[in-house]
Amino acid sequence: MEDRWLSVDEIADHLGIKRDTVYKWIGERQMPGHKIGRLWKFNKQEVDNWVRSGGANTPGPEIEASEAEKRES
Repeated sequence: MEDRWLSVDEIADHLGIKRDTVYKWIGERQMPGHKIGRLWKFNKQEVDNWVRSGGANTPGPEIEASEAEKRES
């Protein structure tokens, strides 16, 4: 069983998303990652559990704001 830390590029490839989305999800959706110096590293199982629990589906602040605007109009 492989138990190593993945880079931003590797976790993005694993999830089928862009690296910019990884950085966005770290800040806006509390994607589990660990900053080691200047680098972000990810445990594949932590990220997979986060995705399965709906973390990737949680609306970000920009979505929540636009939904509130729709309700007001």
